[in-house]
Amino acid sequence: MAEFDISELPEGCIANVLSLTSPRDTGRLSSISATFRSAADSDAVWRHFLPPDYESIVAHSSDSSSLHGLPLKELYFRLCTNPILIDEGRKSFWLDKWSGKQCYMLSARDLFIVWGDTPRYWGWTSSFNPKSRFPEVAVLLAVCWLEIRGKINVAVLSPSTRYAAYLVFSYDEMAYGFDNRPVEVGVGFVGSEESRMRSVYLDMETRQRQRYQIVPRIRRFNFSNPSRILGPATPSPRQEDDRGEYPKERSDKWWEIELGEFTTGEGPEGELEMSVLEVKGGGWKKGLVIQGIEIRPKDGK
Repeated sequence: MAEFDISELPEGCIANVLSLTSPRDTGRLSSISATFRSAADSDAVWRHFLPPDYESIVAHSSDSSSLHGLPLKELYFRLCTNPILIDEGRKSFWLDKWSGKQCYMLSARDLFIVWGDTPRYWGWTSSFNPKSRFPEVAVLLAVCWLEIRGKINVAVLSPSTRYAAYLVFSYDEMAYGFDNRPVEVGVGFVGSEESRMRSVYLDMETRQRQRYQIVPRIRRFNFSNPSRILGPATPSPRQEDDRGEYPKERSDKWWEIELGEFTTGEGPEGELEMSVLEVKGGGWKKGLVIQGIEIRPKDGK
C-alpha cells in the first residue's frame, strides 16, 4: 500500500481540520509543510478562533478604524496583545493568546463604589503612574467603609471555561489603613446565596512579615565556655503562600488580588457580581487606587 502524505490534502480540507484545533496547535502544525502554513494563515481558520460576535465588538471599540479589514490571523493576535476599549471606554476586551478565550476588565467607572462620586471620599485622576488602560482611575481619599462591586453578564464570556476575577489596584504615596487588615472578597451570581467570601490582604507589608517566622532562640552551649550561649534569633523563610491571600505584581506594574473563581456553563447563568469589602474594622483608609476588576481564564484554562 502506498504511503499517504497528509500535506497533499487540499488546502481547504487542511484549513477545516486546523479550525477544529486551537491557536497553539495551529501554530505548531503550520511547520509541517507550505500547504499547512498557507492553510494556517487563512481567514477560514482564524474565524473559528475569534468570538462569534467579534465584528460587533471591534466595530464598537475605540480602535475600530485601525482593526477594520485586517486579516483575521493578524486581528486575533492584535486582540491578544493590545486590549481594546469598548462600552464608551468603560470596559476593556482582549483574547487569551493560547486558547482564544474572551477576557474583560471593568474600569473603575464601571464599578459600584460606595461614595465614589463624593469628592470628599474618592477622587478621579487621569495622570496616575503606572499608566492605566482607561482614561481615569479612582483614588481613595478617606473612608471607613470600603465597598466595591462589579457585575458582568456571563453570556459575554467564553463557554465551559474556568474563570477568575481580580481586583487591579495600586497605592499612592499617602496610603494608610490597610496594613495587616483583612478585606473580604468574593464572587457569586446575582440573586444567589452561594457567593463565596474569603479574607485577603491588600498591602504587601503583611505578606513580607508573614513570609518569615522568628525561630526561637536555640540555647546551645559552647563546651569550652559553658557560660556562653550561642545561636542568635534569626528569621527563617516560611513556605511561600499559595492560597492567593496576598497581592501579586503584574507585568504592567499594577497589583492584583484574586476575588474568586467560577466556571461558565455550570450552574445558573446571568449576572455575576464581584465584591471587595472592608466594613467591619471601622478604621479610616486612604490611598488605594483602583484601575478595575479583571475577568480572565484561570491559569489560561
